[in-house]
Amino acid sequence: MPSQSFNFSLFLFTYYAHVGTFAIYATLFFAARGLSAPQIGVLMSLIQVMRMFGPNLWGWVADHTQQRVAVLRFVTFAAVAAFIGIFFAETYAQFILVIVLLNLFTSAHGPLSEALIITDLRGDLHNYGRIRMWGSIGFIAAVIISGYLLEWFGVDKLPWIALVLVASVALSSLRIKPAPQALHAEAAPGLWSVLRQRAVIAFFVSAALMAGVHMSLNAFYSLYLEQAGYSKPVIGGMWAIGVVAEVAFFYFQAPLFRRFGAPRVMLFAFAAALLRFPVIGAAEKYLWVLVLAQLLHAATFAAHLSSAVIVMQRWFSGPLQARGQALYMSLAYGIGGTFGGLLMSLCWDRLGPQAVFYVAAAMAVAGGGAAWLSFRWQRPA
Repeated sequence: MPSQSFNFSLFLFTYYAHVGTFAIYATLFFAARGLSAPQIGVLMSLIQVMRMFGPNLWGWVADHTQQRVAVLRFVTFAAVAAFIGIFFAETYAQFILVIVLLNLFTSAHGPLSEALIITDLRGDLHNYGRIRMWGSIGFIAAVIISGYLLEWFGVDKLPWIALVLVASVALSSLRIKPAPQALHAEAAPGLWSVLRQRAVIAFFVSAALMAGVHMSLNAFYSLYLEQAGYSKPVIGGMWAIGVVAEVAFFYFQAPLFRRFGAPRVMLFAFAAALLRFPVIGAAEKYLWVLVLAQLLHAATFAAHLSSAVIVMQRWFSGPLQARGQALYMSLAYGIGGTFGGLLMSLCWDRLGPQAVFYVAAAMAVAGGGAAWLSFRWQRPA
């Protein structure tokens, strides 16, 4: 386990508590402020758009200055200042401005912290899940508690809850200490020489498609459940069920990866997505079926994320660590999340809520095919 396991765990706990609360309940907050479903889809997609720029900007700064902890602290406190703007936003354009500024900084929190964790793990990524699971635990706790608070006091109190959480992220970053940088006998390969490899391209295509698949949840799952008649605590509970399954996978993942390897685990994640999302679309009135579908979050999210982190170390390590994590965030969640969010907004508006999850299943098929090609092309190397 890394020497700063508690510090990293605390940071991930607070970070994902904020991410989970805002991502899940922001759609309800924006709807209460009179925004339409397409407008909400654009706002949520802007979160993904900024993941194209923020992570790469701050990842480049962190790798070139070798001051990753200082950069992480800067972006966490800058995010607090940016978030305060939501209290003054009234129009659609003002909400757009707040989301853009906020996510210019928050989009770098994950990649920078992941790069620091991977460096501290010293190459043994099998223990990655034991650190990452605390982010999921923070997500669960915040989503459940926030669900009850919003039910009691109204969804208009979301900004106050989210402000406390984003401030706690900034404070927890102060506990993380700089680690000695490893010396590299050989110069790092050029970033573009890595990105030109067809296996790398196929990998990022598959990651982008899986991120697009999950935009059906991030942007519309809460609205989908609310329109089906479920209360806010039930909505929070459904998210929590998925994340409990996610935590379980993170905790027990090491033996699975040692036995089956990252490629097989990733392909299994795509197969699970092909099952999960059509079930969500077809079973809105059957809570027990939705619960079972949420348990597959262990595969479609946790298994995919951990396998992706392991696979990426073949190409991005050492001096390329922060930029590799930033590229994953930008290309997968930025491009894939943006495309998925906009496509599913269109489906929701023109074809109905169920169509969103059927489209997600089709994207999972394409993503699984791209991942299979990536692994096939890696074998000769």
